[in-house]
Amino acid sequence: MGLAELKSALPDFAADLRLNLGSVVDRSGLTRQQLWGTVLVCAIASRSPCVLRELGPEARAHLSPAAYAAARSTAAVMAMNNVFHRTRHLLSDPEYGRLRTGLRANVLGDPGVERTDVELWSLAVSAINACGACLDAHERVLRAAGVDRATVQEAFRIAAVIQAVGTTLDAEAILAE
Repeated sequence: MGLAELKSALPDFAADLRLNLGSVVDRSGLTRQQLWGTVLVCAIASRSPCVLRELGPEARAHLSPAAYAAARSTAAVMAMNNVFHRTRHLLSDPEYGRLRTGLRANVLGDPGVERTDVELWSLAVSAINACGACLDAHERVLRAAGVDRATVQEAFRIAAVIQAVGTTLDAEAILAE
């Protein structure tokens, strides 16, 4: 189960996705925790049952219990934050940006793993959820912490591939009915 099953499930017209999925996982320059946390948060954010069913257990096997919990918490909080901040950003009235947020995100303050890993995971989820405000905020924090652009890009490369795999496989399942 896992990565190999996802790759073999992709139809021939999506051969590039098969190659990219192998590439972003097998040849990633991220640490093991960064990589598998990013894979997990992206699988969750993709909203694809197929992708999450295959990659979730594999990510759990590669992560410590603390990192697995932190990645799941990050995906949950960022699902909320992305909708809120994306909407604030898209509204033409700048006064919304001055109002108190009023949403709890305590896990981001004390995630139980390295802060930069959570920032990387948050950026990847924000890429899938298309929240420009969150992307900018997390990228700034990562760069200020000394994370290079190649590492930041690696996170959203993973996000792009996992999202595309989920979209393709879910569409194929519906078209096959």
